[in-house]
Amino acid sequence: MRRQPFQWHRSISSTTSTTSTTTSEPVIFSGIQPTGVPHLGNYLGALHQWVKLQNNAKPGAKLLFSIVDLHALTVPQDAAQLRKWRREAFATLLAVGLDPKRSTIFYQSAVPAHAELMWILSTVASMGYLSRMTQWKSKLQLPEDITLEHSEARAQLRLGLFSYPVLQAADILVHKATHVPVGEDQRQHLEFSRYTANSFNHLYGPIFPIPEALISPAKRVMSLKEPTAKMSKSHADERSRILLTDSPSEIHKKVKVALTDSEPTVSYDPARRPGVSNLIEILSHFEEVPCAALAAEYQSASLRTLKEHVASRIAHHLQEVRERYIEIMEDQSGYLDTVAQEGAEVAQANASQTMRQVRDVMGL
Repeated sequence: MRRQPFQWHRSISSTTSTTSTTTSEPVIFSGIQPTGVPHLGNYLGALHQWVKLQNNAKPGAKLLFSIVDLHALTVPQDAAQLRKWRREAFATLLAVGLDPKRSTIFYQSAVPAHAELMWILSTVASMGYLSRMTQWKSKLQLPEDITLEHSEARAQLRLGLFSYPVLQAADILVHKATHVPVGEDQRQHLEFSRYTANSFNHLYGPIFPIPEALISPAKRVMSLKEPTAKMSKSHADERSRILLTDSPSEIHKKVKVALTDSEPTVSYDPARRPGVSNLIEILSHFEEVPCAALAAEYQSASLRTLKEHVASRIAHHLQEVRERYIEIMEDQSGYLDTVAQEGAEVAQANASQTMRQVRDVMGL
């Protein structure tokens, strides 16, 4: 079958003004939290797309990708575990194909300007806007219609979790990012960044570009054991997710026990057959063939055949990533730390230019 070309969709609706600064070349920024080795959903929805952006970028474009470890602190962390997870996540970015010669890769906490700009942006950020954000409600497992006036919300909510979007805005704006690759579920956070940039520009002058969303074309990858929910590390059953470092045998075992249904044939119907449809969607990512076409191709096949092919396709694709990851983690030359240090220096130099302008217009 003819493969469809990869495309990002530039799309975001905004109620804010269009005040913006001009930049000669695009600046792309995105980040991922350090929860250890990413899973297949992280890879297809974000990391794989970052590599495509890097490889397709025009000369002069600036790409920055960060392990956003300060964001991880919104919930209590074991220090030793967090250090381990940070390294694993950083090694994975290199293993999937991000090239330090083409992209700046760094730990968020190694660039103090992120935290400094967060404080400054918090002076213009809207409490009312933050109270409507879904991030803190979902983290606390509270209903979306709950407000800060509810005693349950006030009792559980911590300032860091509530102001999480302000730090996210600082991550983007401190590098004057013009484009941010995000999944559909991150639209609200980017819209807050746009709103905050406009608020600052209105008060102090056109310092920040208004970042645009690059909406990933990838569908969400759902849990193998609960296909109506996103694949996640928080799920109690480890078989619900495929890690990028899983061996071929582990991948086959997990896909083999993926929840489907009792119907013997293959069809694509996300509402009625979420488990089978999830497998087809995963295969669609790798084959770059529409789900409907794959369903037609496999309509006479058994679910077992579909599962075997999906598992083989995943295992084959991730083999190089797994081997590269192991190589990086076992390296004794300090390669990973060197890349992180060099990335932090570039990111800090970039952020410092922005902060000089910010301090100047604010009288600091």
